[in-house]
Amino acid sequence: MSLKLAFGGKGGVGKTTVTSLIARTIAALNKETSVIAIDADPVANLAAGLGIDETQPITPVAELSDLIAERTGATPGTMGGFFTLNPKVDDIPDRFSIEKDGVKLLVMGTVTHGGSGCICPEATILKALMNHLVLARNEVVVMDMEAGVEHLGRATSGSVDALVVVVNPGKRSRVAADKIRKLGQDIGIKNVVILGNRVKSEADKALIRESMPDYEIIGFLPELDEIIQSDRDGVRPFDDISNIPEELKAVTLKLMALDIPI
Repeated sequence: MSLKLAFGGKGGVGKTTVTSLIARTIAALNKETSVIAIDADPVANLAAGLGIDETQPITPVAELSDLIAERTGATPGTMGGFFTLNPKVDDIPDRFSIEKDGVKLLVMGTVTHGGSGCICPEATILKALMNHLVLARNEVVVMDMEAGVEHLGRATSGSVDALVVVVNPGKRSRVAADKIRKLGQDIGIKNVVILGNRVKSEADKALIRESMPDYEIIGFLPELDEIIQSDRDGVRPFDDISNIPEELKAVTLKLMALDIPI
C-alpha cells in the first residue's frame, strides 16, 4: 500500500491528535503495510499522540549536524560555500525513526536561520528526505505539517494523495483553511479536503458545510471526552485503537481508498 497524506490546520483544531489517530488506525487496519508518521511541525508533539515515550531522545533530522555534514559535504551550520543538493537520504527513515504499534515516527525539525527560502545544508536534507518519502517509498506516509507546507516542494507535491485541512466550527480555523489550500495549490497539490473536528452538533456541521461550499468535506469528528481526558492525563487517546469511534474509522477508510493502483 502506498499512500501519502499531509495534514494541516490552524493551531488548536486538533490536527496532531487526528494525524496520530489516523496513522495508528491505518496501521491497525492494514497490518501488511508500513506506516511512517512525519512530524513536520516546528512544535513537535506527534510522539505523544502516538504513545511514544517522550523521554526517549528524538533528535530532529534538521539537528543531525554530523549526518548533514557527511551527506552534503558542508561544515555544520554553514550558510555559504559549496555542498551537494542531492544528498543520500534513503537510510534516514529507518535509522532515525522510533516505532510503536506499527507506526514509525520521524521528526523533521526546522531550519532556524536563512528564512523560508533558505538554500542551506539543513533545508537541502529536509527537502531531499521529503522527496524520498513521498516519491520513492512504497508505504503509507502521514505528515503532520505546520500551517504552511514548507517541507513540500513542487517535485513532491504532485504525488501527495491529499492535503487534509482540519477545521473546527470557529471562523479563524476556516479562514486558515483558505490560506493553507492556496499554499498547497501553489505548489501543485491537487486534492485538498476538509475534515471537520470537534463538532458538537448538527448545527456545527451545517456551519462548516455552508461556509465552505467549494471544499470536499470527507467527514466530521465529534468532540470526544476520551481525547479531552487523555490530554489532561498526558497519555495517548484510545490506547486500544480498536475502540475508536465509527466516525474516525469511516474517515480513515475514505483516505485509504485514495490509494488506487494505476
